[in-house]
Amino acid sequence: MTRTTYLLLLFTTLFTPAVFAEVFDVDTYLRMHDASEISVSPDGKFVAYTLYERDLEQDLVTTSVWMIPTAGGPAIPMTAGNGNSYTPKWSPDNRFLSILSDRGDQPSQVWMLDRRGGDAQPLTDLKQGVSSYEWSPTGKQLLLEVKDPTPADLDEEPRPNPRPYVIDRLQFKEDYVGYLDRYRYHLYVIDVATQQTRQLTFGDFDDSQPSWSPDGKHIAFVSNRTEHPDRNRNTELWLLDTTTDQSEPRQLTFNSFQDASPTWSPDGKHLAYTTAASKDLPIYAIPQLAILNIDSGESQLVASLSEVQVFNPVFSANGSDLLTITEFQGQQQLVRIDFDTHEIEVVLGQQDVVSDFDEAPDGQLYALINRPRYPGEIFTVNKKGSWVQLSSVHQTLLADIEFGAVEKHEFESEPGVAIEAFYLFPPGYQKEHSYPAVLHIHGGPQAQWDFGFNYEAQLLAAQGYIVVMPNPRGSFGYGQKFASAINKDWGGPDFTDVMAAMDFGIDKGWIDSKGMAVYGWSYGGMLTNHVITKTNRFAAAITGASATLYVSNYGHDQYQRWWEEELGFPWLAENKDAWDRISPFYALEQVTTPTLAVGGEDDWNVPIINSEQLYIVLKRRGVPARLVVYPNEYHSLSVPSYEKHLYEQYFNWLETHVQTSPKL
Repeated sequence: MTRTTYLLLLFTTLFTPAVFAEVFDVDTYLRMHDASEISVSPDGKFVAYTLYERDLEQDLVTTSVWMIPTAGGPAIPMTAGNGNSYTPKWSPDNRFLSILSDRGDQPSQVWMLDRRGGDAQPLTDLKQGVSSYEWSPTGKQLLLEVKDPTPADLDEEPRPNPRPYVIDRLQFKEDYVGYLDRYRYHLYVIDVATQQTRQLTFGDFDDSQPSWSPDGKHIAFVSNRTEHPDRNRNTELWLLDTTTDQSEPRQLTFNSFQDASPTWSPDGKHLAYTTAASKDLPIYAIPQLAILNIDSGESQLVASLSEVQVFNPVFSANGSDLLTITEFQGQQQLVRIDFDTHEIEVVLGQQDVVSDFDEAPDGQLYALINRPRYPGEIFTVNKKGSWVQLSSVHQTLLADIEFGAVEKHEFESEPGVAIEAFYLFPPGYQKEHSYPAVLHIHGGPQAQWDFGFNYEAQLLAAQGYIVVMPNPRGSFGYGQKFASAINKDWGGPDFTDVMAAMDFGIDKGWIDSKGMAVYGWSYGGMLTNHVITKTNRFAAAITGASATLYVSNYGHDQYQRWWEEELGFPWLAENKDAWDRISPFYALEQVTTPTLAVGGEDDWNVPIINSEQLYIVLKRRGVPARLVVYPNEYHSLSVPSYEKHLYEQYFNWLETHVQTSPKL
């Protein structure tokens, strides 16, 4: 009996719904679209956004730009069928909608859509393409982030073979990018009228996250300009005068940790930014909100958001407060911070998960909101103060599908340690039964599960499983001490916490302890490897893009700084115990759990060598094991047919090894 057949029988035998709902399956997931990068027009009449979708016929993903009237009405495609387009932004005078577009196999350039009519026209023509851009406040210039042209960019004719990699950097590789060279990201301006381009920053370092001052005469940006930038994470804020070619950047912050995401106050006197305010915990330090007085050079942390991660703060249209997204205790909130008092108002939170937002000049807010049973849509506030849905990206496709309910619970993992976990119940769940369950561990580890729509968890729930999603120690959202508790102790406190989440569900009568599986990707896969070396309570395991023998990653993955900061140089005898103690490889003789290992062939984040090592040890020991490698894929999969194959592998593995019948 297939899992789908089983679920249909479960629906018809355990209960009779008023309207028979469809089951969420992989084919439906592959037809889903994702909205992102919302941008409201200066006149407040339209919201532009990027739409991500899968082209199943060509077996690739595409992005296009759409806009939707704020007064209501159908969405309007602006770029459909013209290559990949994304990052929509409006000119300050409301005349142009600009985008980045590759228009086929060409590098991405800035294109302009004149709202008076006509086809999109290219503004930039740089052989290496444009990475990001920002309109100046006057609308006369655009600020561009551009990588230095490489010889390959300048090749007029295709070469029969790629050029050799010549490397002399300490940080020499990066997932999705490849081997790193000395070609750096710098800032340029382009005049909209003349299309003349001028380079602003230079040197053997990368410049990013530029932000225009309100008068359009200066930019703040982020750069690590230490003597050896590959050896540290010390990005600082810098200030540059754009009115002269002779200007040298002026350093604004002087910390020994990461400063990022600068945004200007309307009066041009302050910068809000994020700072990882801990030099001792560079990986686990939580990015916090800070405000810099440009004249005095003094910075102040916003104490009301102490130890709360913030994303991309901006000053509100009224100039008297800030808006930012925060990650807090299983919520991703939109909050407003009074600039003078630092008092906090939660604009959106609870089960509304905010992934993006924008504000019109009149203060009207627009947000991209996920909910437990509904993926991201664009919302705005009506006259009554309620959030109402504008877009309908998923309305037709998901109208008849019943999704599982999500509950968040808190419990004690060990004396004095409170942990939260989300429990996603199968559609049609009956409380008098206990169900098979999948422990779903998040990556990072500096991440958190929240109330946002989780397609993987919903796919598993549709197969008849309760999905358990804990936020163990190591997660952000619960303070600095909580986040750094696993420093040099992977598979320690976090293992205790995820097992406590399963025991909580068993004690509640939800979970059948004889039908449990464990699954995770990236750090979630790494903790999965720890789990199966420490307990045989799980009937099956799925470990994706995970690490097993940690020392084999050093110099092969992109994390040499992380490894050194946390565990020390691996060739020194004094550090051997630290590396070996937290490496699951040396406990694989304890594993009896049937294990499916999966990953991308070209993953340089967590290289496939780890999955191969895990697989061969289990095979040698006679433990049921399978290895699935996806060609030319990186740390996450982007080919639709591979995604379909991946989830089919998951469901087959679970169906083969996990006891599936709900019990009274």
